[in-house]
Amino acid sequence: MSEPELTCQEVVELVNDYLSATMPAADRERFADHLAACPACTTYLEQMRTTIELTGRLREDDLGEDQKRDLVEAFRRWRK
Repeated sequence: MSEPELTCQEVVELVNDYLSATMPAADRERFADHLAACPACTTYLEQMRTTIELTGRLREDDLGEDQKRDLVEAFRRWRK
């Protein structure tokens, strides 16, 4: 019996595993099948790749004190 198709919400939840290649092969295939039929999730995946690439270039010295404070505050709000 084959696994059910992934939903868009599941794709969003699994995108990090997909990009880090830690997803099992069967799930990776289901993920790819979903992307082949879902332009919105394909766009989301590309946005995540771009975000990872761009943030990987960012150094602490690139941020002003206001930006650092705003990021810390955003993280604190998210954690609540």
